[in-house]
Amino acid sequence: MPLQPLVCADTTTRVSSVLNRDVKQFGKQHMFDASEETCWNSDQGTCQWVTLDFPRPVKVSQLQVQFQGGFSSRLCKLEGCRAGEELVKISELYPQDSHAMQRFQVEEKVLDRLKITFENSTDFFGRIVVYHLGVLGERL
Repeated sequence: MPLQPLVCADTTTRVSSVLNRDVKQFGKQHMFDASEETCWNSDQGTCQWVTLDFPRPVKVSQLQVQFQGGFSSRLCKLEGCRAGEELVKISELYPQDSHAMQRFQVEEKVLDRLKITFENSTDFFGRIVVYHLGVLGERL
């Protein structure tokens, strides 16, 4: 079965922070709008994260991320769980400090919640800028 985008209008998304709390200009919705002009821009801090609560179980196979060079993460930790369970580690990814779209195959897991933690930012203040975040796999 071909991979399909798993983030939809019914997916609940949360982020660790938004630059200057300016949700209109830098909010989480911009990671999924397919625009090259908009992005999620976190505020400063040591660890930034995104959680995705899917409306029904999914099997995640691939993560796609496009950072702004200079505001990327050297380590992305993926955790996931089924509804009502505790998050467990799925994998660690090591993106490049680049504006290019990066694709990562991940160990397939059935889950309802996915948390992506951006550790070790390339920005001195710990900010992360994401233009595109894609989670691909299969809806169950």
